[in-house]
Amino acid sequence: MNTERTRSMPVGVVVRRLPGVTKWQKWSWRAVSLLPGAGNADWQVLREEGDAVEYHAATLPLELHRADAEAYLAALSDKIPSLYVVMRPAEQLDHDVPMEVVLVTASAYEGQDYADTSEVLVEKVPMPPGLVAWVRDFAEAHHEEEIFIKRKRDKKRIDLEEEGIGDPRIRQLADVYRSPRGKSKDVLQ
Repeated sequence: MNTERTRSMPVGVVVRRLPGVTKWQKWSWRAVSLLPGAGNADWQVLREEGDAVEYHAATLPLELHRADAEAYLAALSDKIPSLYVVMRPAEQLDHDVPMEVVLVTASAYEGQDYADTSEVLVEKVPMPPGLVAWVRDFAEAHHEEEIFIKRKRDKKRIDLEEEGIGDPRIRQLADVYRSPRGKSKDVLQ
């Protein structure tokens, strides 16, 4: 049995800047590739081609936790295995770059959780083959298949109604089994 609980690797994120397609958005920012084992970077220009510029935006640790092995296998089972890169608008504009890379994750579930909010931009970036093997080895070593056990229904009749339980017209101070019919008509609530 593997006792390694976590595994970590630095992963560089390459972000491409393209001209925006509307008059309200000057630039379009998109995470396009990954650099496993990359060194530190702070929006270092990698390539310029006309208005398109590719930056080595940041290097973040890709952390794998054994409790998330099922989520890693879900991400690896996609047609194109991918990591999820989470970016948000930069709070301080030190450069002319308005984005900040916040997280790189191999968990399909965590990527979906971040995608549910409009405060961040989540990009699904294909994993290089070496990184696919690295994540798969860890996930398979720690994945435990959960056996589905169907619960047995009890023999109690569930179609019967108990009068007065949960009735909002009745104050439930003392007896939850009181019926609204037994209540006097001159009492105001």
